[in-house]
Amino acid sequence: MKKHLPNALTCLNLLCGCLALLFIFRGFPVIGAGLVGVAAVADFFDGLLARALRVSSPIGKDLDSLADMVSFGVVPGAILFHLLEISLDSGGQLVTADLPDLGRGLLPVLGFTVTIFSALRLAKFNNDTRQTSSFIGLPTPACTLVVAALPLILADDRFGLRGFILNPWLLVGLTFLLSGLLVADLPLFALKFNNFHWLGNRRRFIFVGLAAGLVLGLRAAGVPLAVLLYVALSVPGRVRSRVGLPQ
Repeated sequence: MKKHLPNALTCLNLLCGCLALLFIFRGFPVIGAGLVGVAAVADFFDGLLARALRVSSPIGKDLDSLADMVSFGVVPGAILFHLLEISLDSGGQLVTADLPDLGRGLLPVLGFTVTIFSALRLAKFNNDTRQTSSFIGLPTPACTLVVAALPLILADDRFGLRGFILNPWLLVGLTFLLSGLLVADLPLFALKFNNFHWLGNRRRFIFVGLAAGLVLGLRAAGVPLAVLLYVALSVPGRVRSRVGLPQ
């Protein structure tokens, strides 16, 4: 039975993604964002459990990518679509007044650009032998956590960010930025703990500690900053690899 436990977690990831879509399209993006968090936890532990039990398989890898495509591909596109619609209904039409009616109607569809690039990212990951112990490009769960944090920030707008987040051009710009990072030739360290020794996991422990502090201190607003920190902490490793120094 143990060989099926990681796949069960992967299926939980997929189920959470499906339920998240249901709630987002029914107008409850905060619940959808919460389900994304559960999906991310399941996605993290399915790989960890597979490595611990030594039951990795090609089917498990393919199932993981298929589940990720829903939870971390379609879901962020749906959230951006929803937020772009809200931005136009809550005054965003003032900054898109120069667009024809058709253009304003199609603007929310741009949110699904993230979905397309997530598919490209996952396809590259499955066929890129360089990504066995690290990532090339922003992982889809990290991209999705940034997007899922937005409705949570709006629901608890303690920092007065509503007008900033609901600017349609900011949302479109964020969509294109995340889409580019997903397929960028940008080496990033993986949060895969084969053991819990400090040696070999230093950056992972530093990131987890600082990210936890950001989220505890800033709540949902700390999530995008944590992802930015993740990218920033990956830069020294890239520099060392280019000059031939040990990681």
